[in-house]
Amino acid sequence: MRFATAAPPHLPARTSIALTMRRVLYALVPAAIAYVWYFGYGLLINMLIAVLVAVACEAAVLRLRRRPALPYLTDWSAVLTAVLLAFCLPPLTPWWITATGAIFAIVFAKHLFGGIGFNPFNPAMAGYAVLLIAFPAELNFWLPPRGIEVGLEPVGIGDTLRYASTGRLPAGLGIDAISAATPLDAVKTGIGQARTVAEVGSGAVFGDFGGRGWEWINNWFAIGGVWLLYKGVIRWHIPVSMLAGLIVTSGFFYILDPGNHASPGFHVFSGAAMIGAFFIATDPVTAATTVRGRLVYGASIGVLTYVIRAWGGYPDGVAFAVLIMNLCVPVIDHFTRPRVYGHERR
Repeated sequence: MRFATAAPPHLPARTSIALTMRRVLYALVPAAIAYVWYFGYGLLINMLIAVLVAVACEAAVLRLRRRPALPYLTDWSAVLTAVLLAFCLPPLTPWWITATGAIFAIVFAKHLFGGIGFNPFNPAMAGYAVLLIAFPAELNFWLPPRGIEVGLEPVGIGDTLRYASTGRLPAGLGIDAISAATPLDAVKTGIGQARTVAEVGSGAVFGDFGGRGWEWINNWFAIGGVWLLYKGVIRWHIPVSMLAGLIVTSGFFYILDPGNHASPGFHVFSGAAMIGAFFIATDPVTAATTVRGRLVYGASIGVLTYVIRAWGGYPDGVAFAVLIMNLCVPVIDHFTRPRVYGHERR
C-alpha cells in the first residue's frame, strides 16, 4: 500500500508570500486613511492607477516568460509594490507618471532580474527614483495638509481626478495656487537662503516637531510597523538601526549647529523615514540577511538619508539611500556571516 507524502520537511507552512504581502498591506491601511484625511483622495487615485498598471505588467511579462500567471498574480507582491510607490507620489500626479513608475518597477527592477526573489533593488524605490529624475517638477506638486488651506485653493476629488487624467486644472486655477512645499523642501530651501531652521519652522506646514499632517501619518506607519514586528513579518534590526542612524547623525549636527540643522524629531517625523524603516528597507529580498548585516544595512540607510537631505540635491533621501545600500548587500552579507560551528574563524 502506497502512502502519498509531501516534500520534506513534511510540515505545513505557517506563512506564505501571499500572506506576508497581505499583512504588510493591512499594516499600511491606517497610514493611508490618515494620508487621505490630510492630503485628499489623490493617494487612492495613484494607488488605483499603479495597481492596475503593475498587475497588467506582471501578467504580460509572465506570459512572455512562459510562466504560469495565477500563482504570481495572487501573491500580492505586485500590488504591494504599486501601493508603496503610490505613497511616495504627490496627491496631484498625472496618470502617465504613476504608470511609468509602476512599469519600471515591475518590468525592469523586478522581472529583468528574474522576478520575485531575484531582484537586487527594491522595485518600488527603483520606480520612484526614475520618476524623481525624469519628472522633478511634477513630483514637487504637494498639496498643503488639511487645516492650512488659508491662501491656497482647496482641491476636491473632482479636480484631483481631472488633473490625474489630463494633467490640467480647471480654468483660472493654477498649480501654484494649490500646491505647497513639503516641510523637508521648505527647510532645505530656507537654509539655502541663509535662513535659520527656527525661522523656516514658523511656517504653516510645520507641526509640533515635524511636518503638519506628516507627524500623524508617520505615527501610523510606526504603529503598522510594530504590528508587523508582533506578527513576525519583519525583524527589529533594520527599523531600529535605520532610525537610530538617522537620529544619531541628525542629532550630532543639530547639537553642533541648531540654526542650520533640523532636530532629529523633525527628520524622523517628516518625509519617508518611518515608511522607509518599517516597510521599504525591510524588504526580505533586497535587504541584508545576517543579523549583524541587518544592523549595518539599516544604520547605513539612516546615515545616507540624512546626508542626502542635508547636502544632496533632493529634499528626502530615503529612496536613494535604500537603493545604494541594496547594491552593498552582497558585500555586507559576505563580511558579516556568522561563524560556522566546526570551522576555525580566520
